[in-house]
Amino acid sequence: MEDYIHTLLNEIPPVEKGKRVVLGIDGLSRSGKTTFVKKVQHHLQEKNIPICIFHIDDYIVEKKRRYDTDYEEWYEYYHLQWDTDWLKENLFIKLKTSEELNLITYDNQSDTHNIQVVRLPETCLIIVEGVFLQRNEWRRFYDYLVYLDCPREIRYNRESDVTQSNIEKFRNRYWKAEEYYLDTESPKKQADLVFQN
Repeated sequence: MEDYIHTLLNEIPPVEKGKRVVLGIDGLSRSGKTTFVKKVQHHLQEKNIPICIFHIDDYIVEKKRRYDTDYEEWYEYYHLQWDTDWLKENLFIKLKTSEELNLITYDNQSDTHNIQVVRLPETCLIIVEGVFLQRNEWRRFYDYLVYLDCPREIRYNRESDVTQSNIEKFRNRYWKAEEYYLDTESPKKQADLVFQN
């Protein structure tokens, strides 16, 4: 993975004074995105480059809006898990120009939302990390995009035993949504850089 980090840091646009660079780290569930971002963050901190990180899963909607709807489970996961238009207007559009973001974050324990206020430095690298980042609503907002490619079997084996025990949820909800994303958005072709993980 260290080789991947060095390749990426040589490829992304330079973070010049007074500018913000938006980097997307895309990949399907359990493909290693969060671990990868932590390593990138460590390298950037050593170079004293200001960095802001956004995890797209922090902004999902409450359960009643994404479970037990009239839609198929894969549709709920892909189309209802996030309010894509709200995120476009309140996160993505503002990344380059706003000094402060007011975001609605999700608390998994209580299934409620809180307001998160984020102040963005004038000069920084902004990393957005998560699944389905190259969906049509969001793709144009990145300056550079990495896709972590990982086989389904490996990703599935990274899940806990409890999570793995409900394989029907994977078949009906997650895997169908992933297949839809791969078919409609072609993330490996669209990304600037693809790493096998």
